[in-house]
Amino acid sequence: MRKSFRQNTVALVYDFDGTLSPQPMQEYTVLPELGLSPQAFWEECQREAREYNADAMLTYMRLLIEKIESRRTHLNKKKLRELAKGIRYFPGVESWFDRINRHVQTVSDGKVKVKHYIVSAGLKEILEGIKIRRHFARMYASEYYFDHHDAARFPTVVINDTSKTQYIFRINKGIEDINRSINDYMPEADRPIPFENMLYIGDGLTDVPCMTVTKNNGGFAVAVYKPRNPESQAVCRKLAKANRIDYFAPADYRPGKTLERRVKLILDLIMARIMFHKEQFAFRRGID
Repeated sequence: MRKSFRQNTVALVYDFDGTLSPQPMQEYTVLPELGLSPQAFWEECQREAREYNADAMLTYMRLLIEKIESRRTHLNKKKLRELAKGIRYFPGVESWFDRINRHVQTVSDGKVKVKHYIVSAGLKEILEGIKIRRHFARMYASEYYFDHHDAARFPTVVINDTSKTQYIFRINKGIEDINRSINDYMPEADRPIPFENMLYIGDGLTDVPCMTVTKNNGGFAVAVYKPRNPESQAVCRKLAKANRIDYFAPADYRPGKTLERRVKLILDLIMARIMFHKEQFAFRRGID
């Protein structure tokens, strides 16, 4: 039996586009920089994916490189990070993480830790420049290979709806380096962040695999929708009726709003369970 109780960390895992930011990150960054209409670009991606029976993510990443090259624009890693400054966030996002951290610190009297993660189909090169970067223990997203001219050539990491779940397991097992395999068996008691200590926050059907994996293993899922957007809210209702989420709320992260109240309810439950398991761990050590 282990000498100390180590499963005292809560993980909040976020999608990015539509969850923390109203629009896809590309619409604040590379597309306007290239003078491209977001609607026309996404429609072209969908059309080519259908025509060539291709993966939608690979198609989008290829087309983006082609658009950059055809306009003779040099969007290197540094430039992509700089463009991230133009990304807008839902109300309250920029102060959200500090508030959540304080809540966990206060309620648990410092006995429970909290980590924030992003798992996104967007571009890692852009996410590295976001204003809220410092709050995340790790950010998983699609990436490009950049050649000796610092130009994007082809994808090295592609994250889509289903492959996102790999990163949920990485967080669960504490194997956060994507070059390390997560397939080896690890006893539940040895996993640094049990699924029951995990909360996934997303905005729609693309998040269903992560929500399902998290909830089916004892964790929690919350969906957010764009305020005053009936279509976005309808998606959340569909998820709730299918029992794929615990709650949904408007994507308003400000203090006292519905989202904060419901997330704190979940966090309070997770912290209570952590304290129960910690006491149970000490009890069992005492009777061995």
